[in-house]
Amino acid sequence: MSSSTIMSASENSATSYLDGPRLLADVGGTNARFALERAPGQIDTIQTLRCADYAEFALAVEAYLASSQHPQVRHAAIAIANPVQGDDIKMTNHHWEFSIENTRRRLNLDTLLVVNDFTALSMSLPHLEHAHCIQIGGGRALSGGVIGLVGAGTGLGVGGLIPTEGRWIALGSEGGHVTFAPGDAREAAVLAYCWRTYSHVSAERLVSGPGIEMIYQALAELQGIAKPEPLHTAQIVERALQDQDALCMDVVECFCSMLGTVAADVAVTLGTLGGLYIGGGVVPRLGEYFARSPFRARFESKGRFSNYLAKIPTFVITAPYPAFVGVAAILSEHLGGGNAVPILEKIRKARDQFSPAEQKVASLILAHPRAVMSEPISEIARRADVSQPTVIRFCRTMGCQGLADFKLKLASGVTGTVPVAHSQVHVGDSSLDVGVKVVDNTISAMLEVRDNLNADTLSRVIEVLSQASRIEFYGFGSCGLVAEDAQQKFFRLGIPSSAYTDPQLQEVSAAMLKSSDVVVVISNSGRLRHLAPAVEVAVHSGATIIALAPSNSQLAKRAHYTLAVEHDESSMMHIPMVSRILLLLLIDVLAVGVSLNRSSPFAELQRQAKRGILTHIASLGESASDKITAGGDGKPVQSARADQEVTLSPNVISHIK
Repeated sequence: MSSSTIMSASENSATSYLDGPRLLADVGGTNARFALERAPGQIDTIQTLRCADYAEFALAVEAYLASSQHPQVRHAAIAIANPVQGDDIKMTNHHWEFSIENTRRRLNLDTLLVVNDFTALSMSLPHLEHAHCIQIGGGRALSGGVIGLVGAGTGLGVGGLIPTEGRWIALGSEGGHVTFAPGDAREAAVLAYCWRTYSHVSAERLVSGPGIEMIYQALAELQGIAKPEPLHTAQIVERALQDQDALCMDVVECFCSMLGTVAADVAVTLGTLGGLYIGGGVVPRLGEYFARSPFRARFESKGRFSNYLAKIPTFVITAPYPAFVGVAAILSEHLGGGNAVPILEKIRKARDQFSPAEQKVASLILAHPRAVMSEPISEIARRADVSQPTVIRFCRTMGCQGLADFKLKLASGVTGTVPVAHSQVHVGDSSLDVGVKVVDNTISAMLEVRDNLNADTLSRVIEVLSQASRIEFYGFGSCGLVAEDAQQKFFRLGIPSSAYTDPQLQEVSAAMLKSSDVVVVISNSGRLRHLAPAVEVAVHSGATIIALAPSNSQLAKRAHYTLAVEHDESSMMHIPMVSRILLLLLIDVLAVGVSLNRSSPFAELQRQAKRGILTHIASLGESASDKITAGGDGKPVQSARADQEVTLSPNVISHIK
């Protein structure tokens, strides 16, 4: 364990965050580094923990927090060497895996952000001090210009920052996997060497720590060295810097040239007039050599764009913990910037103006803002030892219409977004609290479906449906309603479609399917039971089976494609039919996708269908008028049949609008 501090003299006087210090973390495959940001730019209490010493990520966080003396931490941001998509994190180079939301609850945090480590490094660039960067060539960086980033370490990271409306947007990129481009005959020979092993040679294959070893092997063969001494990257770099080995010196020189090509490509692609930064673990180890290496000459060697690149400055990042600076900036932006959470600060400032009873409510909210967001008014009143009308009066004093409105504003201030996590409905909740929780639970489930969508599967399913000669939808109960909704949507797209909710009809219809037909089976449980006969018959008929069901269900295992709907609906009394809404949502996704695929040839078909219905309605109206006869008193008389036909017409018209 190590400990250090990042803090300049000007930061000593910085005002501490009123809602407590913020936890920052930089998690790699070997080490997890932690720090506290006590005020804007004041980062200290840095400790490094070995990941292997802790079975879970949360245990490492708890160990760090236990070892440092500090007030309660409410907000945290983590940079992790891993792709971050959705709630579940599973590290590539370590066994840690965790849910972001579950970890936030376990650590009793109001906010827990998890971002890719290269995104954090990108966001650190505008905030780095001059002392933490070394300029290698070029002119002055354009203020407010696009900034580029290349990081050579275990891999090759590429990114950028784009300024917009007074803030920066980090550009996510996998630019390290572009095809490697040699800059001279020697590099072309290295590429040819790599081609003997790899059909595709990316820039990362050579411009990285492991890439230095690859270059070493290739140049050894080119120089006729039959059995080069087996060396690791650190040994190659050390020998090169000490001028002890001619081959190692050639390897490092070649690496720097290749990095210059990559950096120049990024610069012209993004237009990085704000400068291009070099990060990662390799270049800083080269020390002073990098400034006199071929890097800058190769960077400017771009033919007609040489003058353009000569003006762009390149910088080597030397800051000891730049990821902390980046995640701190990301967290600050997420929380709205400034020194405090806005609504909580407003409560603190207005505290003396509240009545004694309202001050009790204010104290409870300031101490437990996250808990208040999920509790009913009865529980808030009990914990504050006041009446329920006092809680409502407090909310209105804060300029809110009621408790629900106050909770939304509190959630937006505390977390930077409206709460959409699941909240259990309790007996005794007010009607408004029930409404808010049910809506939040539904939104939470919808966001989970969105985050878990598989792009390849979704694209393939839309393609299969677009090419189907006929689509049949099978479902029971509430899923039968979804099937009927789907049939109406796809029929309007010009695709022959049917919906069956009876097991016998499903089985009979499935027997008449062809290989060009598609069956969409809809089930919130995924259990086959009554569906099994129809599914087996449809498979035997050669039809393609698409399941809208839980991913590990019996139905999913039998279908050709599955769009997963994962939702635990065991608490039927409190959150009924959320899964039905999720299934309807997926049907809408598929219908829109198929509509886009078939839009040009089928838009006119839909208009023709509507014109045909309108023509039929008009003929019904004419027929009705013909049946009007005069009675003995000379007054018009309308038959019962005519009356029935005329009455139906408005319903049909409204249905097709």
